[in-house]
Amino acid sequence: MISALRGTVLSVSGGMLVLDVGGVGFAVSVTARHALTLRQGTETTVLTSLIVREDSLSLFGFPDQESLEVFTLLIGVTGVGPKSALGVLAELTPSEVALAVARDDDAAFRKVGGIGPKTAKLIVVSLTGKLTAAHAAAASSSGPTAGPSQLVRDNVERALVGLGWPERNAAAAVDEALETASETDAGNVQSLLRLALAVLGPAPHAGGAR
Repeated sequence: MISALRGTVLSVSGGMLVLDVGGVGFAVSVTARHALTLRQGTETTVLTSLIVREDSLSLFGFPDQESLEVFTLLIGVTGVGPKSALGVLAELTPSEVALAVARDDDAAFRKVGGIGPKTAKLIVVSLTGKLTAAHAAAASSSGPTAGPSQLVRDNVERALVGLGWPERNAAAAVDEALETASETDAGNVQSLLRLALAVLGPAPHAGGAR
């Protein structure tokens, strides 16, 4: 079982990451949200799920344990394959999945390609009571006007560090961006990253930071 990979990003396009691990290139399917945080030539670690089929071996990669846990739960639901499960995580963060389940909101899953009304309802029923305590807490305390999830902040800060900024600068930029961000932008990795980049200005040259 391949549970994690650490290596250099050879390429990342759309939902496919190619990671060089000891001279071997591993093709890993990721969400567009995750892909946005990756840059060619940088080193990264992805948590992985290896899906074995009669005619193929497929790797699906995640930036954190929460996303991997939700993916594992989703593929355990009848009618939900790994591509559909990844599609859910492309649309919803783990906390948003928990919130939808807690609210019995199957509509949140129907907007994912390949998931129909019956399967969406089955996801809600199947995941009830199975999410981690952290997800359950987020679901019970969050609402449409809640602040950005820690996952969104972490992903944006990780992306900024990967681009060359010190962790302190990255965290400060995210804080400043959140001061003016709308609720929608604050809860979206791509939007928040764009705002933080505007705060920081041009990317530092490699090796320029001390």
